[in-house]
Amino acid sequence: MFDSLSDRLERAFKIIKGEGKISEINLAETLKEVRRALLDADVNFKIAKDFTNTVKDKALGQNVLTAVKPNEMIIKIVHDELAILMGGQSVDISKKGNPTIILIAGLQGSGKTTFSGKLANLLKTKRGKNPILVAGDVYRPAAIEQLKVLGNQINVPVYTEEDNKNPVLIAQNAIKKAKLDGNDVVIVDTAGRLAIDEQMMNEISNVKKAIEPNEILFVVDSMTGQDAVNTAKEFNDRLDFDGVVLTKLDGDTRGGAALSIRSVVNKPIKFVGTGEKLEALDVFHPNRMADRILGMGDIVSLVEKAQEQFDAEEAKKLQRKIQKDQFNFDDFLSQVRQIKKMGNLKDLAAMIPGVGKALKNIDFDDDAFKGIEAIILSMTKQERADPAILNGSRRKRIALGSGTNIQEVNRLIKQFDETRKLMKMISGGNNMKKMMGLKK
Repeated sequence: MFDSLSDRLERAFKIIKGEGKISEINLAETLKEVRRALLDADVNFKIAKDFTNTVKDKALGQNVLTAVKPNEMIIKIVHDELAILMGGQSVDISKKGNPTIILIAGLQGSGKTTFSGKLANLLKTKRGKNPILVAGDVYRPAAIEQLKVLGNQINVPVYTEEDNKNPVLIAQNAIKKAKLDGNDVVIVDTAGRLAIDEQMMNEISNVKKAIEPNEILFVVDSMTGQDAVNTAKEFNDRLDFDGVVLTKLDGDTRGGAALSIRSVVNKPIKFVGTGEKLEALDVFHPNRMADRILGMGDIVSLVEKAQEQFDAEEAKKLQRKIQKDQFNFDDFLSQVRQIKKMGNLKDLAAMIPGVGKALKNIDFDDDAFKGIEAIILSMTKQERADPAILNGSRRKRIALGSGTNIQEVNRLIKQFDETRKLMKMISGGNNMKKMMGLKK
């Protein structure tokens, strides 16, 4: 995500690195490269030009402190302007209505149906809502089946009328059903087309008029770049939607849509899809995205993802076990599974400042934990509870049962022992002080 843009911006900032002060000459060279980087990322030319002009005005008007290097000042200004370009701050969806009605719009293939499922999952698991999904795409049978599958996966009801080809009536009936069943959010998936056409726009306009949604979200494939921005403008002219959803941001996207769309339609980006899993949906934070574009990581989002899997009571139990040196392979397996739930490993690592760049050309295997799980699950209950009994013959049996080899089993046991020692050291206050070289 944004790898090419990040690399180009980094090269641009090197021009002014080592300079004693910001001058019109070195600033002009730097901003010329910044503008090229934005254009290469498929950002609209006028937006790129206005952006660099704003950065120039602010940079030349700055009194650079002696403690701040000129290139650091430019990076700070570019960071702040990127955040402003993308909206400045996160914007939540509407909480009005009883039920709250959310209409999903977009072209076919943009990821509307998948997003609808992801949104329902987010509202249910993180907001305590009781949503219902509505299959309003009457032209693509696969969309109805897809929504049913998604609803089943997250245990959210899906309203369908497969013999009804009138999306207006389907949506209206779904809202009546939601009121009867106590669903407080109605998410209406609608039909898309391969291109914008009058029939499509009239149909979704009629749905909007009939159900008066509290929120209209336009879903766009971020990999389509400037085309996505142009499509968004045409939809907004007809629907006056409330916010944008960028899907497939984990793919080979240049970033033009994320950087341009707010300026063109004057509507906030509210969510970004970052993977195929139903949990892979994030609230869009312009400041955090600017951090990631400039290679600063996104430690806040990483902590939030960890907290979503964090159970305070379980953590207390685990700490007590660690302090008593009772941490075992069952606990280890539980921690591995919590990490897996957080998302794509490479994306998680990229959120750590300085790590993303180092890992850019390294392929992460998201199935890397499978071998670990297979080895642990090949142990007996007694072996998982008391790793000290894992002698040579037991290790051979575990290797055979897990489809691995003795070296992999030995490596995992060694890593487990080192992890257990480190966790015990960190869990004790006095030991922590010793580690830091402090007195009691």
